[in-house]
Amino acid sequence: MALSPMMRQYLALKREIPEGAILMFRLGDFYEMFGEDAVVASPILGATLTRRGTQQMCGVPYHALNSYLAKLIRAGKTAALCDQVEDPKTAKGLVRREITRIVTPGTVIESNMLDESKNNYLASVFITDKGCGMSFIDISTGEVHLDSVSEGETINHVLNRLGTYSPSEVILNKYAASVKSVADFIKNRLSVDFQVVSEKNYNIDELKSEIFAHIQNNEEKINEFNKNEALLYSFGVALLYLKGVQKNNLENINDVDFYNEKSFLTLDLTAR
Repeated sequence: MALSPMMRQYLALKREIPEGAILMFRLGDFYEMFGEDAVVASPILGATLTRRGTQQMCGVPYHALNSYLAKLIRAGKTAALCDQVEDPKTAKGLVRREITRIVTPGTVIESNMLDESKNNYLASVFITDKGCGMSFIDISTGEVHLDSVSEGETINHVLNRLGTYSPSEVILNKYAASVKSVADFIKNRLSVDFQVVSEKNYNIDELKSEIFAHIQNNEEKINEFNKNEALLYSFGVALLYLKGVQKNNLENINDVDFYNEKSFLTLDLTAR
């Protein structure tokens, strides 16, 4: 059976989003989900699973979007919002739609979806044979905390910082993801997901340009990044990731704090 123009549009947009993300497709007064997305989302959202022909689907009213997004995020899911970007009354043929935002556990900005008693951090951890760089970013407040280790107890330091900040979402480079104690701590102690990226996919000059724009070309802070490539990758990759999901320039991120050991307690990771 030939696909309708709308379903061809839906499938094209589905290919643009991260694997496993649930595409919420604006259709009139509802955000609709189709196929496997509908099957997964229906029990989480309390939405009735129906069919359009052979296609399973479910939907939620657009005016209550945030309450439904909150349910998906609490379930550890990623949601991609697809909206109409032209007036249906003036559109010639199928209304044009685009991915306007991707919402993940570590990129929530809505106050009603956050625990106001604590920060909601995205963590980015890059480990190399020369040390590590770590970034903890709360996009809802614009807070950025950075940390690096050039030698010594690198892995223990990473675990302590992850325990201190307790991020909702984590980005790891391949080296960090290969360290069993790090991967196990994130999965079992923090109970969050992580994604793995490769430095080879990023241009270091592009990362520098992105970072320096957010720190107003502060020379002292620029030197900190130039001294530690792992830290540069950690923060730069996190910024590009956030720009990709937020679909904006992250104007509220305009400064960074570098870790000061006196500011934090070292956690006993064996204690509960």
